Amino acid sequence: MTMTQRQPETRRQPDTIRDEVLAVDGISVRLSGREILHDVRFSLRRGEFAGLIGSNGAGKTTLLRVILGLTAPTAGEVRIGGRSRGRRGGVGYVPQKILLDPDMPLRARDLVGLGLHGQRYGIPLPSRSRRERVDEMLRAVGAEEFADARVGNLSGGEQQRVLIAHALISRPQLLLLDEPLANLDIRSEQEVVALLARIAKEQQVAVLLSAHEMNPLLPVMDRVVYLAAGRAASGTPDEVVRTEVLSELYGHHVDVIQVHDRILVVAGRAERPHTPASDDATPVAGPGRP
Repeated sequence: MTMTQRQPETRRQPDTIRDEVLAVDGISVRLSGREILHDVRFSLRRGEFAGLIGSNGAGKTTLLRVILGLTAPTAGEVRIGGRSRGRRGGVGYVPQKILLDPDMPLRARDLVGLGLHGQRYGIPLPSRSRRERVDEMLRAVGAEEFADARVGNLSGGEQQRVLIAHALISRPQLLLLDEPLANLDIRSEQEVVALLARIAKEQQVAVLLSAHEMNPLLPVMDRVVYLAAGRAASGTPDEVVRTEVLSELYGHHVDVIQVHDRILVVAGRAERPHTPASDDATPVAGPGRP
């Protein structure tokens, strides 16, 4: 378990280093004089599924933008596949909001195919290999049935499948998803989470998914990165979702309790002024966790 500026990183074995896809090493960000992230540290290996958990304003989107190379950190370094650089290749991204006009004549398979030509202008020429690659990704996310439907007419869960295929078709090492479960019904939410967990294992892609709560992710999640007021605790859910760990993270006492097969983090208002005050009772985990 990693807590910001609390535990020195232990010496990693060569196999762990070789499998490491993402390393976030001491990332801090200040914007307009306000500290958004403070010394955030964690890593992900191939095939791992991690949840980036935190309320609105905790710094989740800012952290994703730093990993993508879209926001420069004030301090620290991000490495993808062992390399540090600006705008990073090898990363697939599903943004938080995409408006898809129902009248736009763009089929699901067309949107997936655009993931192969993101750096080119104009309409890509058809080819057998390109069609086969698109069909492969549509099958991987279970979107064959609506491959020729207009993306604007698809349900929220169907659109998420297509967007995931679009992000994966370039075969990235790392897949980032910003609030992909927002506005989905429970069934679609479960289906998307199960799909991402399967893809992580089958394609050995490291998946980092941001969300307000942990409950939908808990059955498949290998690691959690819990953000509060720009600080982070990371590790397995059992290591992180504990009273003593989250109390230290928030800077005041919180209780982690189980109610009706859900675990709630119950806290009073924090003393630090930038700690989210709306998190007096936030569901973060599911059954079976201490």
